[in-house]
Order: sequence, then structure tokens, then C-alpha cells
Amino acid sequence: MKYCLAVTMIVCAFSLELYAQDRYPDTTVVRPKEIDSVLVNPGIGFMTFQRFNGDTLNAGAGWTEGFPIDYQEFDGDLTNPNHPATSIAYFRVYWKFLEPEMDKYNWDMLDRALKTAAERGQDLHLRIAPYGTESKRDVPDWLRAMFGPEVPDSLKEVERWRVNADDPRYIKYFTKMVHDLGNRYDGHPDIDLIDMSIVGWWGEGGGSAQLQESTRKALVDAYLDAFPHTNKVMLLTDEKTNKYGREHGNVGWRVDCLGDLGFWAKDQGGWTHMWDYYPEGIIEFGMGNAWQTAPVTLEICGTLLSWRDRQHYGLEQVRYIFDQALKWHISSFNAKSSAVPPEWWPEVNRWLKKMGYRYVLRRISYPDFVRPHSRLAFRTWWENKGVAPIYHQYTLALRLKSAKRAEVFYLNEDLRKWLPGDIVYNDAVFIPVDMPEGVYDLQIAVLDPRTLKPAVKLANEGIQPDGWYQLGKITVRETLK
Repeated sequence: MKYCLAVTMIVCAFSLELYAQDRYPDTTVVRPKEIDSVLVNPGIGFMTFQRFNGDTLNAGAGWTEGFPIDYQEFDGDLTNPNHPATSIAYFRVYWKFLEPEMDKYNWDMLDRALKTAAERGQDLHLRIAPYGTESKRDVPDWLRAMFGPEVPDSLKEVERWRVNADDPRYIKYFTKMVHDLGNRYDGHPDIDLIDMSIVGWWGEGGGSAQLQESTRKALVDAYLDAFPHTNKVMLLTDEKTNKYGREHGNVGWRVDCLGDLGFWAKDQGGWTHMWDYYPEGIIEFGMGNAWQTAPVTLEICGTLLSWRDRQHYGLEQVRYIFDQALKWHISSFNAKSSAVPPEWWPEVNRWLKKMGYRYVLRRISYPDFVRPHSRLAFRTWWENKGVAPIYHQYTLALRLKSAKRAEVFYLNEDLRKWLPGDIVYNDAVFIPVDMPEGVYDLQIAVLDPRTLKPAVKLANEGIQPDGWYQLGKITVRETLK
């Protein structure tokens, strides 16, 4: 019996070897080494708020928002002291500053923000909020003149409306602003997403559940119609508004109080965002699977410094909050340009390495040599070790490079479909007929489709000075022997 078993094992091993040789004759197999570094990639990670890479952070636990950016003098250093490097700048400004006179827009304000972000290696998140909480944060003066002085009941906490959002004039002029904004900026390559605000203080949706259905549709449809080529998110507000947005457009979501484990619990019967609102709201409002096609971007409640110094959170609470965000498939995080407490940096870095997408090339196999004017087939196994896909289209490419020639092959693969987990991608390219014979470096990169330059870093060793990743060698020659 033992002899038969041994013979069987030998036969099986021999058969597997023959199978492998038959399937992969004269094949190079490369298993690139994974790295554990934090990667700064488009659309993921921390963001600057009303600031850009290289700017001074907010002092203490406070922050600014809603007003035009107060630009700082830039010294050429993109480092953010006590804050992660970022690929995103978030600009949140009140409507009154964009449209100070009816139909006369301050486009220069947004153009400068977009230009500055691009110069600092960032894309822009943008929200035009209808109004805030004080008179200097009101709707535009010309609209206030139409409505007249505020009615005291219009500032009820349940609604947070400065004007009646169901009034046809609000619907007309706010949706017109959104359409004009889209006509100018939809599809802008330096806008990462549009943060859809429709009503409420700071544009955070207070009272959206009380909107008339026709009003809700008009306000949400304005964004869906005006920004068909731009990623969009809406605040997690209520079932009717969120489900309408999700069912009629590819809309992601955001929340504005990540980390509330009890900020106001004593005054609200123990109610908190993290324990009571978000877990149920994500599911009940129809946003549970939105992350598969649209971003999830979260904003801190308070600041990291206030978590430590006012809420007295320890590492256990911080880790719980970060892990909940990963469970909800976070891609980006607004810490309000406030400093990271030194003792929390290891936990922040752990979080950053899981936030959004993180592509690791596990294996690639390809023939040792190939003829000019012939087919180069390859097989790859990838892993997305993050919690979300990428949401903009980028171009996966191979390159054959030698002293004589560099040839780039742009692959027809939609990386937006690469959800967390394993990805097997097999394809082939055709070598040009005039490709010189010789030994080439085989390289891979994820390119910006506009510039055709590497734009997304991989969690692999082998990156070259120009951003391409070295895989191995391949020979081009006319005869295979």
C-alpha cells in the first residue's frame, strides 16, 4: 500500500510538472515584492481643507470654512508639518461669494483654487453651500432682498433653513447656479468630486426630509444633470433624498461627524453619530453598496486634537473609529487641516495603507522571447488591498524599453472595476513590425490618460525615476531558436 501511494505521488508530481511545462513553455514568471509604505495616490487619503499642500495648518483645535481661501505665501516646500501628504484639497465656499450679483459669477475664485491645487499635486473637492449660520453667511444679498428679512421660525434646528427651500425662487436660482457651475466645470480633470449641497446650514442637508417631493427632485436633479462626467457625493441625510440621488445617478456619500462617540450625548439622550446614526443610515438610506461605483468621503467631528484634548479619546477609541470608516469603504478623509497628535501617527499610517485602493501586483508571466509583428500574451494576478476601487479612469500600460527603443502598449482595462480582493487580468499586445531585435526591460505603470505619465503608485518595489515599475527582461528577435 505504501509503495502504491509513493508511486502515485511520483506520477502526480511528474504529471503536474509536464502540465506546467506544457502550459507555460519558455515563460518568465515574476513575483514583484510588496512594500509596506504609505502611498500618496489620486483620490484617496487625507485632504487639506481651505488649504493646499505646503500651507500652515490650523492652529489648535479650530478651523475655517465657507469663505474664500486666504492664500498663504508658498515657499516651494510641499510638506504638511504634523499632517499627511495629500492628493486632495477641499474647498467649501458659500453661494454668496460665488454669485455676488445675480448671474455674475466669481469664476476667478474657483479657477485660482483649481490652479493652485494642480500646482501642489492635488485635485479639488468642491462644495458650494447655500448659506451658513450667521448673517454674514447668508444667501446672496440679491436673493435675500427678494425674500425679505428672515422669519424667526426659518432658523428652527429641525430645518436649518435661512429661506424656504420649497419656495420656487430658491429652487429656480439655486438650480441655475448649479447648472452654470456644471457648464463651466463638469469633467474638469482637476476636480476629484462635487459635494452636492442642496439645503441646510453649511449645505449639510438639514431639513431635507421635510422638502416637498418636487423640490427634492429639482435640487438633486440639478447636480445629476449638470455634472454627468464628474464624481459626486451627497451627505447622508434622509431616506427619501439619498435614495432618490442614488437611484437616479451614480452618487456616493459623505458624513460630517466621523468620530462622534458622545460629543453631545448628554444633551441628546445618549444619541451619537457613530453608535446610532451612521450604521443604520448607510443601510436604510440606500447607500450600503454605493462605494462599489462612487466615492465615500468622511469628515471629522471636531479635530484630531479635540478628540484627544476635549473628548479624551485613547488609542482604543481612535482605532475603533478608523476601523468603522474602513468597514464603510472610506476613500478620503477631511481632518480639517488640523495636526495629527504625535502618539497617533502609527494608527494613522495603518489607516492610510487601507483607505481607498491599494494595488499590489502579485504575479506576471510572459514569454521569454517574442518576434516582431507577433503577439505578446501575458497573465497577471493583482490584489487590491484597500477597501474601495479607484473612481477615475486611468490607463494601465506595458512598456518595452531598451537603448534602441521604448514602445508603450496602452491596455484596454477598466481599473474602476477592480474591487477589493484578487484580480486576474490576462491580455496580449502586438509587437510592431519594425521593433529592433534585442533585450528589453518589461515595465508596467498606471497612467494619467491626459498626460500619459505614471499617476498611480503600486505597493511594489521596482519603481523607476520616471514612475514606471521594472518587471523583468524580454527578448525580441526574428528567430525563436
